[in-house]
Amino acid sequence: MSNLSHKEWLAQITEEIIDPKQRIIDPHHHLWPGASVDSSENSNQYLLADLWADTGSGHNVTNTVFIDCSQCYWDLPEKSLNPVGETEFVKKIADASKTDPNQATISGIVGHVDLLLGFEAEPVLEKHLEVGQELFKGIRHAGGWDPHPKVRNSHHDACEGLYLLPDFLDGLQTLAKLGYVFEAWQYHHQISQITQLAKQFPDLIIILNHFSGPLGIGPYENKREEIFRQWQKDLKELSQHENVFAKLGGLAMPVNGFGFHLQDRPPSSDEFVDAQKAYYETALEYFSPARCMFESNFPVDKASISYSVLWNGFKKIAKSFSPEERDQLFFETAAKVYRITD
Repeated sequence: MSNLSHKEWLAQITEEIIDPKQRIIDPHHHLWPGASVDSSENSNQYLLADLWADTGSGHNVTNTVFIDCSQCYWDLPEKSLNPVGETEFVKKIADASKTDPNQATISGIVGHVDLLLGFEAEPVLEKHLEVGQELFKGIRHAGGWDPHPKVRNSHHDACEGLYLLPDFLDGLQTLAKLGYVFEAWQYHHQISQITQLAKQFPDLIIILNHFSGPLGIGPYENKREEIFRQWQKDLKELSQHENVFAKLGGLAMPVNGFGFHLQDRPPSSDEFVDAQKAYYETALEYFSPARCMFESNFPVDKASISYSVLWNGFKKIAKSFSPEERDQLFFETAAKVYRITD
């Protein structure tokens, strides 16, 4: 990669915005409160101004949903309540996002609760609701685990088989009872666990993050075709469960092995589509637009591609669908799942 700043590196590729009137809910982004640095790979700041710079870069992004990333936790003796600090942090930013009608509004918060608390997760969920109010939509408890040292486990320090542990299942039962969504983030070889959860909790809305993370590093490097075939098989089985929805995005992370972030320039939307369209086409075939939603996963995927180019890529992937189906992919599915009405 060149000696350009990351902002300069991304700016090497600019494109005319495709279908700029298409309304969009971005259902998956993060916020980071730390000090800003120039390189996206190392940056630990992404706040409202940064989000608006991306959502306002040409596409018609009207609403967004924040997804947990372990920021601004409280430091209480009752450690189970500490993740509510993140909901408090985001709620303040979400309220500020309502002040400019020309910018995207943060219309949902997905926080974190340790579901290994089992039935004791209920008071923590109630505290999230108290703090996040109508913006609190559910929780993510990341389960990504791999035995190889080159593959980092998920940010919630998952253990092998986390999603099938008895206490975790009790926690999911509590989540389902209260009507919140469950965001599932794990790796490709763990899809069968999500299928079991979908079968066991048919009334729980499960949202599959990032295509279930097809890995392309460590022991999975240069095995893309082999991994893809197994991923297809597992994803098809998962898609039979109507309570599962799929987020389409999040494949521009280094862990996926496409290496965009190592190139002298970022990919164009055509290059992005050529590299990854098979995953999108497969998920769309299995789940249909009624259960799919495009996601940015910003600022994580910003390490590899700019916001405007990424959404151009999504629009190229969706071009063969009807206007009604495209509206589902870009807006309606997310609005339905997260109960967004504003």
